[in-house]
Amino acid sequence: MPQTVWIARHGNRIDFVNPDWFLTAERPYDPHLSEDGHVQAKQLANRLKGEGISHIFASPFLRTVQTANHAAEALDLSIKLEWGLCEWLNPEWMPQMPETESVEALCRRFPRIDASYKGGIANYPETGEACFKRAGETAKRLAAEFPEDMLLVGHGASVLGTAIGLVGCAETEINASLCCLVKVVRGEGEWSIALNGDTSHLSDSETVIRFN
Repeated sequence: MPQTVWIARHGNRIDFVNPDWFLTAERPYDPHLSEDGHVQAKQLANRLKGEGISHIFASPFLRTVQTANHAAEALDLSIKLEWGLCEWLNPEWMPQMPETESVEALCRRFPRIDASYKGGIANYPETGEACFKRAGETAKRLAAEFPEDMLLVGHGASVLGTAIGLVGCAETEINASLCCLVKVVRGEGEWSIALNGDTSHLSDSETVIRFN
């Protein structure tokens, strides 16, 4: 059966806008969306209306949950938290496993989270290759377990990894800018890219792609 997997990166993050935020943050490796990041996420959500999406999966980091929540509200769907889509757990970026809000706390803040869903895992530290493999295997697992069309909300590295895992393309072939959309379609057993890092839904998109 035909299936579409939409892959989105989160919107702009507060520490990209205000680097000093990191210095006093309670969870410095789990930044929230900036004001313009929320605007981007709402524009992303509006773009996805009418696309027939049945499931939303999101990395448990706050910026991805916030981005997914805008889509969930626009599409009237729940959010399934999936560690397999999380940030690259790069020891050069983070000296230890990053602390995120608990599932219980996130559920209180975002009632659309499906607390009953149990996703995959991610192990700190990991290489870039391991991150791509983890995200790619997650995308293939979710596409097999949930045959309907879906949205995966992740990070720059996991956007690359999920696309690579499904399509088998090279890292350099995928655009993973903030709040972009990659559309991957399966027909007759083969996956292909229908949209590659599209940002036409954004009123303001980044010109230089940042990862950390």
